[in-house]
Amino acid sequence: MAPKPETQASPSSASDPLFLRPPRLRLKLPTLTLPSPMTVYALILLTYFMVVSGIVYDVIVEPPGIGSSQDPVTGSVRPVVFLPGRVNGQYIIEGLSSGFMFVIGGIGIVFMDMALDKNRAKSVKSSYATAGVLSVVLAYVMIMLFLRIKIPAYLR
Repeated sequence: MAPKPETQASPSSASDPLFLRPPRLRLKLPTLTLPSPMTVYALILLTYFMVVSGIVYDVIVEPPGIGSSQDPVTGSVRPVVFLPGRVNGQYIIEGLSSGFMFVIGGIGIVFMDMALDKNRAKSVKSSYATAGVLSVVLAYVMIMLFLRIKIPAYLR
């Protein structure tokens, strides 16, 4: 048998497209599912709470959590929740409590909207309506109280 002639690698084999071919990957694209409506509502409500509570102000200015004042008669120090006389300033707890009242009012409006659903029982509809009206009234009364503490001569 005759010896086989040796094939020499041609210089073009280094630039052969098979030499630098990408690997075959079997990757699956991730499937994203939409969040439930209640999850979206909770995130929007949380964002609303943070915005109306003044979180941006609290981060930038870094006010104290709660204030204090000294009683002129007894000399004892007592806590102050609302920064009196300054409309453009707040303590952290003041912003959080005001934001919570705004959220309570917003949830009351949602309850009143749920009371208009025709597919619910009459007792459930009346419960939603009562809870909604009470929430809105409570939020309004408390926000007006907070405002009168903050600015004593407001609307008088």
